Amino acid sequence: MTFLSFPARTSMPSVDGMAETMRAMIQDELGGPEVLHETALPIPTPGIGQLLVRVRAAGVNPADFMNRQTGAFSGTPPFVLGWDVAGVVASVGPGVTLFEQGDEVFGLLPFPRGAGAYAEYVLAPTRALVRKPRSLSFVEAAALPLAGLTAWQMLAETAQISDGSTVLVTGATGGVGHLAVQIAKAQGAHVTAVVSARNAELARSLGADDVIDYTSTDFSNEVEGLDVVFDVIGADYPLRALDVLRPGGLLVSTLPQSLGPARAAAAERGLRVAGVFVESDRLGLMAITDLTLRGKLTPLIAKTFPLERAGDAHAFRDGRGKVVLEVPQTT
Repeated sequence: MTFLSFPARTSMPSVDGMAETMRAMIQDELGGPEVLHETALPIPTPGIGQLLVRVRAAGVNPADFMNRQTGAFSGTPPFVLGWDVAGVVASVGPGVTLFEQGDEVFGLLPFPRGAGAYAEYVLAPTRALVRKPRSLSFVEAAALPLAGLTAWQMLAETAQISDGSTVLVTGATGGVGHLAVQIAKAQGAHVTAVVSARNAELARSLGADDVIDYTSTDFSNEVEGLDVVFDVIGADYPLRALDVLRPGGLLVSTLPQSLGPARAAAAERGLRVAGVFVESDRLGLMAITDLTLRGKLTPLIAKTFPLERAGDAHAFRDGRGKVVLEVPQTT
């Protein structure tokens, strides 16, 4: 059994002593990273079943990029981006019993309509969050929810992998992929990672048993008879993935919109296909937290940026691990 270790409650100013406004990164129009700019917004008040969280770190995800460019999840601007949050409970709404002021927490704001973590404060449903253990920094905790829950929900729940499962992970050192490799290994799977040559050693350090360099080799010619392909790339990858699955095998993708041709082909070949959109999930977060405490899951931080440089964070491209915004305590 793993014994959870959580920090003592952090001292917080009384709610009455809080400032009335907060810094937030907002966008008034759709576009590139340059549309993100700092503004002052009223600090919200938690309602029934809500927490007001003093944000210490916010994860940056491809879904943020898509939302910034197209408004796919938040509609017409203005809006504040960000679903991944780690911070300290500033106040609790009526009926909340799981947390108190000063508790350190992290989680995934309700996807896709609950964004707002690129700010000094954010409202969150109580059961979207869990306590942050001592072993995780705020930055590490903010890197886990969306990407970690995506991998967990695809592998542990949808694919139901177990000891001896064979899994191929594309984009295996990226924001979702590097966590998927570790989660698959923690579940007892044999993992084949598809990465570039420069990331081969990193993939092995994450636990990959075999590595395929996609820049020089077509993975569909290298392996066969696998139980699961975990795809984050889209394009022609789903169709190629069908060639490496055993009869009854499963292709799971973070890009359901890319699966049209693969679904028809899979049905003809007795294969299964599933596209997954991440859901805010307290139980999944607890499972991920347990893996971190057992040393089975460690988020890779590509780079951190201060809140006011959110545009730079969106422009940064490394392809390994997660980018995280840090929010200094100024109010």
